[in-house]
Amino acid sequence: MDFDSLLNDVGSFGSYQKFVICFVLLPATLPCAFHAYSQIFIAAKPEHYCKIPEFESPAMKDYRRDILKNLSIPYEIRDGIERYAECKMYNRNYSELAQWLVENLNETLINQKYSFDEVNLKNLEIINCKDGWVYDKSLYPATVISEWNLVCEMDYLPTLALVVFGISGLIGNYIFGYIQDYYGRRPSFYIYLIFEIISCAASASAWSFMSWLVFRFMVGLTVPAILASPYVLAIEMVGPKHRVFCTIVTNIAYSIGLTLLAGIVYLVRDWRMLSLAVSLPLLLLFSCIHVLPESPRWLIATHKYKRAAKEMRTIARFNGKTLPANYENILKERTVAYERMQNLQSTVERNYGICDLFATTNMTRKTTIITFIWFSITSVYVGLSYYAPSLGGDEIFNFFLAGACELPTYIFLWPSLNYFGRRWILCVSMIIGSASCLATFLVQYDQITTLIFYCIAKMGISSAFVVLPLMASELYPTVVRGLGMSFSQVVAMIGPSLIPIVNYMGSEMIVLPLIVMGILLLFGGFASFFLPETKNKSLPQTVHDSDSIPLVNPFNIFTIRHTTTTVASAKAPSTSVTATTTISSS
Repeated sequence: MDFDSLLNDVGSFGSYQKFVICFVLLPATLPCAFHAYSQIFIAAKPEHYCKIPEFESPAMKDYRRDILKNLSIPYEIRDGIERYAECKMYNRNYSELAQWLVENLNETLINQKYSFDEVNLKNLEIINCKDGWVYDKSLYPATVISEWNLVCEMDYLPTLALVVFGISGLIGNYIFGYIQDYYGRRPSFYIYLIFEIISCAASASAWSFMSWLVFRFMVGLTVPAILASPYVLAIEMVGPKHRVFCTIVTNIAYSIGLTLLAGIVYLVRDWRMLSLAVSLPLLLLFSCIHVLPESPRWLIATHKYKRAAKEMRTIARFNGKTLPANYENILKERTVAYERMQNLQSTVERNYGICDLFATTNMTRKTTIITFIWFSITSVYVGLSYYAPSLGGDEIFNFFLAGACELPTYIFLWPSLNYFGRRWILCVSMIIGSASCLATFLVQYDQITTLIFYCIAKMGISSAFVVLPLMASELYPTVVRGLGMSFSQVVAMIGPSLIPIVNYMGSEMIVLPLIVMGILLLFGGFASFFLPETKNKSLPQTVHDSDSIPLVNPFNIFTIRHTTTTVASAKAPSTSVTATTTISSS
C-alpha cells in the first residue's frame, strides 16, 4: 500500500520526525565515520630509515641525526624528490666509524670526514637494513607499523589490512541486509553498534599484527552497514518532499564526523589510545535506545499492524494529530484491500530474498545499474579518503580538508535536488569528479594544484554519494529495500577491498590511483543516464510497484522494453513459502 498517504494522518514531517532525525539519527552516523577511516592513522606509516646500533649508544647522543644519516644512509628518488632511503644502508664498518666519531667530537672534523667520504660513498655497497629501523615519532608516537615493523619487505601488510577490512564490510553488509529486513531497522542498528564498539576497543589490546587484523576484520563487518539503519529509518518516516532533507543532513553529519575524527587524531596520536578514543564514547548512543523508533513503514510492509499503530500514534501525538481508536484495523484493511486490488500474493505468506531483486527484466536492469554506480562511487570515495595522507604536507590537515570540503557541496545540493531532481545531479557530479581526477595527470608534480583538483574531485564524489542512496531507496521497494541497498553495498564494497591495492601501486606514480578512479567514475556517470527520475514520487511498497517504474533510454542506444510481472510469477525463494519460514538467502 502507499504508506506516504498514511503519513498525512500523523504528519509527514512534523516535530517528531525533526527531533528524531536531528538529535538521534544524526549522531548515529559517527560510528561509521570514526571506524571507517581511523585505520588510516592507526596504521600510519611514519618516516623511517635503517637503524645503526653503533649510532644508538649514549656516547653518540650529542651528534645531529642528519650527520649520522649522511654517513650511513644513501639517497633515493621518491615521488620525484631525492630523499633518504627507507630500506637501504651503506655496508661499512660502523664500529670503527662510531669510535672515530666519539674520539673526534668536532663538527669541523666531522664535515671534513663527510666530505672525504662523499667520494667514497658512491663506491660503497648498498644493502638492506640489518638491525631494524628508526622511526620519526614527531607526528605519531606509535602506530601499528612502527610497533611491528611493517615496512620494507613487510610494507604490503598495512595494505592487506585495508583489503581485509573492505572484505569484512562486504560480508557484514550481506548479513546486515537480512537482519535489517527481518528484525527491523532499530534492533539491527544496536546489534551492530555494540559489536563494533567492543571489537574496536578490543583491538587496542592486540598483541600481534595477526590479532589486530582479526579485530579489525570484526570491526569491518559493521562498516558501513551501521549507517544503513539510521538512514533508511529517516527516509521511511517522512514524505517524498522531505527525503532530500534526510539525505542532506545525514551526509552533513557524516562529513562532520570525518572532521571530528581529524580533531581526535590531532589530540590522540598513539594508536592504542586512538582505538579507544573512537570507540568508548560511542556507548553514549545507547542512551537513545528508548527514543529511537522502529520504522512504521517496515512494520506495515511486514504486517505487524499492532506495533505499526503504536508507532503511528506516537508520531501523531507529538505532531498534534489524532488517530481513531481502531487505527490498527484500518491499517490492516487498507493493506489487504491494496493487495487485492493489485492482485498480489500477500507478503505475510512469503519471505523475500535476493531473487526478488532480479524477478523481472526491469528489476534486473535497475538493480544492476544501481549496483554498478554504487561500486564506482564507493570505490572512489573511499579511495580518495585513503589517498588524502599521500598528498604531502600535514597528513591530519589533509584528512580534515578532505572532510571539510564536502560541506559546501551540501549547500548546493539542498535546493538543487528539489529543483533539478536526482538523475542529472548524479550524472554531473560523477563527471566533474572524473574530470578532476584525470586532470591531476597534467599537474602531478605541482602539489598545490594537485590538492585543488583533489578537493574538487572530493566534492563531486561526495555529491554523488548523497544522491545515489536517495535514488536507490526510492527505487527499491519497501519489502526488499534494506536487502536491495545492502546487496548494492555488498558489491560496492568490493571496490574498497581493491582500492588500497591501487593506492599501493601508486607508490611509484603518485597520481596513478587518481587516474584509475577518474576512469571508473566516467563509466559510472554514463550508467546514471539510464535511471528514472524519482523526485516527488511515492516510495514503492512491493516488487510490483517498483517494477512499474520503467528505465529511460535518452540516447536511443537500444530499446528498453518494460514488462510488468507480478510477484506471484517471480522466482520464489528456495525455501518453503510459509508464514513462519526464515528469510531465504536465495
